[in-house]
Amino acid sequence: MSRRGAPIVSPRILIVDDDPHIREVVRVALSKAGMAVTEAADGRAALARFADDRPDLIVLDVGMPEFDGLEVCRRIRRTSQVPILFLSARDEEIDRILGLEIGGDDYVTKPFSPRELVARVNVILRRVATGGARSEAAEPLVHGRLRLDPEQHLAQFGETPLTLTALEFSIVRTLLTRPAVVFSREQIMAAAYQLNIQVSDRTIDSHIRNIRAKLAAAGCDDAIETVHGVGFRLGRCGAP
Repeated sequence: MSRRGAPIVSPRILIVDDDPHIREVVRVALSKAGMAVTEAADGRAALARFADDRPDLIVLDVGMPEFDGLEVCRRIRRTSQVPILFLSARDEEIDRILGLEIGGDDYVTKPFSPRELVARVNVILRRVATGGARSEAAEPLVHGRLRLDPEQHLAQFGETPLTLTALEFSIVRTLLTRPAVVFSREQIMAAAYQLNIQVSDRTIDSHIRNIRAKLAAAGCDDAIETVHGVGFRLGRCGAP
């Protein structure tokens, strides 16, 4: 029970992997961390389980029979921004980048440390719970026609709502806090991930591309500017 008497709700995690040993390792690690875990052994079962359970986060294997993890992610992203952490034996950069570009929030390569996986899951869950914002910056952030409300985890451009993942929201929030500043990739990584996790430059670039595409679809063609050799800063976003 919490201090106020309300029950503490455990985060619900869906593990999807065709290897029962991997599912067991992940299940034990997440259960010990106080999370409620359900499982699916293939992509088709994962989609059914997701529809029934509506988990708070999905640990999703890439290489599976029938629907692979990338296809599962594509289908889920049609209706939901639930956080997805990809898990795969593939170590090719193209696989990591593709997974992130279609909407993944993070990527862990097998063999992995259960402790690191739990840490990454916790970081994503905290980011979702806080809207990607630190407590002292809970007020809505506005630049031009772009508006973020960290407390409610809402984003919009003009009157058009934006469906940002938790990590995309965190990156946009970081840029919005100081719209005239050029942020290096390292600074964006530190602000968005909030943990000592190694993330490649290409990972940040993938998320920036996703954010640009979503804002462009809402009518903003100058959302984020690239300052070559330095990093990124917020564009005009419809400001006069």
